[in-house]
Amino acid sequence: MLRIGFGYDVHELAEGRPLILGGVTIPYIKGLRGYSDADVLTHAVIDSILGALGKGDIGQHFPDSDPAYKGADSLFLLKRVVALARDEKFIVNNLDTTIVAQKPKLTQYLNDMKMNLSSVLGVDAHVVNVKATTTEGLGFCGREEGLAAYAVVTLTRI
Repeated sequence: MLRIGFGYDVHELAEGRPLILGGVTIPYIKGLRGYSDADVLTHAVIDSILGALGKGDIGQHFPDSDPAYKGADSLFLLKRVVALARDEKFIVNNLDTTIVAQKPKLTQYLNDMKMNLSSVLGVDAHVVNVKATTTEGLGFCGREEGLAAYAVVTLTRI
């Protein structure tokens, strides 16, 4: 049995916050505002897996009304979602992601993000793809107001 899930997340760029993507802290003058660490990439991955499982979304599982998730490490949250998938007898077959950011340039960090995600997912690195793009100055990402991420995952029954 094959399941497909799609995830999307957005966070506002803000001063005084770290910029964390795929568990990698990226040196930049702004970071992402959010209740947790605001890792848009990992949040999109979480939502894609939950979508494939038919289990709602990240906000239902890790609500910002719960103090336990304030400042939470998104890779830890992803570990919990991977455990949920395994409880449902599913594993990640393939993951493709895109980060949308005008700045900073992310190329040198993409492999580290890929390795972090593949490690938490418990899959070989060749199963995970992490890429980045700009919007050529258009929209909120282009105006450097925030970042977005997309993720598509396939899960297979074990």
